Amino acid sequence: MAGSNNDINVLNHSPLFDSLKMDRAAPSSFEVNGHVYPFGFYLTDGIYPDWTTLIKGYSTPIDESRVKFTRFQASVRKDVERTFGVLQGRFAILKTPTRVMNVNKIRRIMYSCIVMHNMIQEHNGFALSTWEQVWLDKPKNMPRSNIRRRVKDRKSQENEIRDRNVHDQLREDLTAHIWNLPPNFRSTN
Repeated sequence: MAGSNNDINVLNHSPLFDSLKMDRAAPSSFEVNGHVYPFGFYLTDGIYPDWTTLIKGYSTPIDESRVKFTRFQASVRKDVERTFGVLQGRFAILKTPTRVMNVNKIRRIMYSCIVMHNMIQEHNGFALSTWEQVWLDKPKNMPRSNIRRRVKDRKSQENEIRDRNVHDQLREDLTAHIWNLPPNFRSTN
């Protein structure tokens, strides 16, 4: 893909959602405003597509609840970016180029750094809670007769991941949920 490495092309060719498509991801369903969503989501900025698994703020919020959601989403997204900056400051390996590494090696490095960071935080008394098991994608053995069904299921999963209607419903549910939070929620949590 030389010469075409923009965010959307990289996302479309990324293995980021492969574990979801192949039903190997850790369970991450949740409920908001009475609706159950089967996948977790990533907070993104405006360039990304409207997928179920990618939640961005409103580009032109039309009411106060959407303004509040957009500010909240941007604030939390920046918290995640700052957290990654802390990890880069603590573990120099995260500053090195990864183009020559395979995806599994990058995944193991990231998980290792996160686990070590959490252990340091826990040791220093700063941990909010004990860290949970890191879910590594491990291929499941499947009989040959199930391969066609699995290909069909994978395509179905991909359609669910990219469902714009579910994205819109989730963003509306999150907007309503955040609108109902106490005004000082961010300062106390």
